[in-house]
Amino acid sequence: MGTKAIVLAAGLGSRLKGYTEELPKCMLEVSGRTILQRQINTFNNSGIEDIHIVRGYKREMIQYPDICYHDNEDYENTNMLATLLCARDAIQGNVLISYSDILFANHVVERVLQSEHDISVVVDIDWRETYKGRSEHPLTEAENVIFNANNQVVKIGQVIANEMDVHGEFIGMLKLSQRGGEILKRHYDRARTLFSGKPFQRAKTFEKAYLADLLQDMIDLGVPIHCVIIERGWKEIDTPQDYQNALEEFQRWYAMEPYT
Repeated sequence: MGTKAIVLAAGLGSRLKGYTEELPKCMLEVSGRTILQRQINTFNNSGIEDIHIVRGYKREMIQYPDICYHDNEDYENTNMLATLLCARDAIQGNVLISYSDILFANHVVERVLQSEHDISVVVDIDWRETYKGRSEHPLTEAENVIFNANNQVVKIGQVIANEMDVHGEFIGMLKLSQRGGEILKRHYDRARTLFSGKPFQRAKTFEKAYLADLLQDMIDLGVPIHCVIIERGWKEIDTPQDYQNALEEFQRWYAMEPYT
């Protein structure tokens, strides 16, 4: 059985006001295709045909053929972690999970698919370069990663650390094996029981937690999480400035490697 992909596309995209009043940010077009279309095509290029999308805000706008849909009915009061678990039944076998607001090259997907670890997160070690000229999304808001000599994650999220201690940025993509998926679901259930309605890691409440919050909780409890190291090859679109930069830079990326 091949790898499936789960794309987390429930968010409001509130930082992209002016663009997202009428549609989710994953439906913004970059050079004639939506961000989501480009993700789907890149997955297909790596042989991933079983694609699941978790929708929320303006979900009626996300309609592609041959896709399995899950809906986060409470998207206004929850965050990435709760959105992922809306597709709980799809977390079986090898699963690639991605944020919906990132563009990535074919080689990024190929690299993570090669990982044989149970839980692997994609980490860009050239992360500081990606923040040049991003005044609307400062470096302090990066989901940073500190890892050890064995490429195992020690800290992940908006890490409070000296910038020089940070090794990379979590790009919003991870891979789970069958065992990794079971471990993640078990830890989610444990954390929900203990922290529902309460602060959890860096989140004000468990319901508002990011994926990185659960990953950090798992690391604190001794679960090994492996880094898949990349250097660039992806782009986050989180602010109007990011979107404009993507529109301007897309042809240059295309010359380096097709974001088909």
